[in-house]
Amino acid sequence: SIQLGKLCSRIIEQHFGEVVRTVADDLFASIAKPLGHIIRSTGLTKPEVSKSLAILLKFGLATFVLNKGHTGYEYQLLHDRVLMILRYPRYVHLIQTKYGHESAALMEELIRAGSQTASYIILKSFANIDAKDRNTLAMLREKFGALAQDRYIIRAPNLKSRDGELTELAYDDANLFCVPELELRDLNELHEGKSTPVPDEGINWLVNVEQFHLDFRDGIVTGAVERMIDANASECMKYLLELMFERTKPWEAVSNPIALVDLRQRCEKKSQNVEMLRFLDQYMTVLESNEFITKYDNKGGGQFTVNAKKIFEQLTWSCIENIIVEKYGSKAARIFRVIRMKRFIEQEEIQKEAMVPAKEAKQLTYKLMEENFLLIQTIRKPGGGSAGAPKSFFLFYVNQRQIVSMLLESCYKALYNSITRSTHDKAVNKRLIEKSQRLDSIVETMKERGESEAYINEILETLTPPEQEILKKVKLRVKSLYSAEIGIDETIFILKLNQE
Repeated sequence: SIQLGKLCSRIIEQHFGEVVRTVADDLFASIAKPLGHIIRSTGLTKPEVSKSLAILLKFGLATFVLNKGHTGYEYQLLHDRVLMILRYPRYVHLIQTKYGHESAALMEELIRAGSQTASYIILKSFANIDAKDRNTLAMLREKFGALAQDRYIIRAPNLKSRDGELTELAYDDANLFCVPELELRDLNELHEGKSTPVPDEGINWLVNVEQFHLDFRDGIVTGAVERMIDANASECMKYLLELMFERTKPWEAVSNPIALVDLRQRCEKKSQNVEMLRFLDQYMTVLESNEFITKYDNKGGGQFTVNAKKIFEQLTWSCIENIIVEKYGSKAARIFRVIRMKRFIEQEEIQKEAMVPAKEAKQLTYKLMEENFLLIQTIRKPGGGSAGAPKSFFLFYVNQRQIVSMLLESCYKALYNSITRSTHDKAVNKRLIEKSQRLDSIVETMKERGESEAYINEILETLTPPEQEILKKVKLRVKSLYSAEIGIDETIFILKLNQE
């Protein structure tokens, strides 16, 4: 789509520069392209194109495949991975929340490097941590192992020989999350700059976005349960999702059956919530009535399945209805809901069912149709001759797939506009922002030296009141745009899950 192309182009330009963006734009316009064609169509030199492709491959934003004749390679842009760059701060925040500051530093360094060895990431993070002692290196090594064990990082695919000369990328399935042995002595020697062989050379690591997205998915589901029912039901759903993860493939539409006995044992083992344990049967009944789970069998106290597809279908409907409420009001949302429930309905029936005055109902219905939230189907009744002219019926209906595609386009456009505006504001006020940062740094140094408050205030006054006002407005606008970007990305995530 055009909007997705513009958004990918903006994100890549922002993070990797103009030359890489030119190559990415060229790849986006085609399904797959060999190196020679990219050089011709972009007008760049071979070293520039090769370096750009190397950057895109290193950060997992592109891939290469053998052409049909098995004579060379074709390169493809992974536009979904490009959009995930916007989620990197959320990945780091999740790791910070679950594992602490040191693990977040490791994740941040791996994101910045794209693909790198464990020893490099550990030593780079060690150099960047302020408060460190002789145990910090050992702790970082353990934290890296924990991230791999919990599948937040994964071994990068290696080049595998094919047909003698040509190679392709292949994962080592047996050791995807296995961290090689790293001796502290070797790490210390590498940190001190001694010429020691790197113990894990050739074993690179990537961020495993699949695991982060599973966590985001589970967070959305438990959040929805908490809003609809209460915190106890949300906790119950959390343990159900844990059991689902253990027994079912991660992205299956429906989980394997989970026995109530197993759920009770898990809750008793992990939870201190007495109220939830006491009313567990009732909470399961409420979850079932709200279609979060489905009863599969009665044996073993009852067996339940989690229907992830149905949950996200319902969440998508809620998302669509919320958008209609915000844009056109609650009456329009009521009309939309009526048409969705009835599946096919005539105009006269809409106003009766939605209990909206005829004129207003027509205006809102046609407004929703104009904005592609509704579709119309014409049914002609056979007639003619002595029976008179044939009669036509116009039935309104809703197509969720088409609405989701339309909303995704709107989200891409909104994200593009938000990033463009934010970049413009920072560029226009670059001098002022840099001046403010310099002052903050000077003041911090002065406070460490124990300078007087009067002298510090005198330094701060070099930023005039008009400049302070402009700076305050810019910071507020950039902050609100960033918040909007996070909200839009969450909407994209829900809509994409429903699509898949």
